[in-house]
Amino acid sequence: MIDGLIAGKLYGTPQERTSKTGKPFAVAKVVCAAGDGESLFVSVIAFSHSVCAALLALDDGDSVALAGMLTPKVWIDKDGYSRPALDIVAVQVLTAYHVTRKRKAVAKDDSPLDEGMD
Repeated sequence: MIDGLIAGKLYGTPQERTSKTGKPFAVAKVVCAAGDGESLFVSVIAFSHSVCAALLALDDGDSVALAGMLTPKVWIDKDGYSRPALDIVAVQVLTAYHVTRKRKAVAKDDSPLDEGMD
């Protein structure tokens, strides 16, 4: 497996599932832009409560960045062509909500330092 970072848009709505042992997890699909102008589908699975909650709060088409362990895959399309794909076990997630929250936190931290710097 490869430690990696991917960014793209959700394809469909993330779903919560339960393992045979009764533990909840989340699954999703993300479409990422490939360097050749095509799209790459990434199958996402998350076990961490915080990552699952972040994914489940999103909807189809929302932007997301994920870090975790990547596994390269190949699938055959309806025309018989081999297409690349990735699987990721997500351990970190970054969404527009997280960015906004972090910007506000940074702005609060920066404001006392900005005073008197004229």
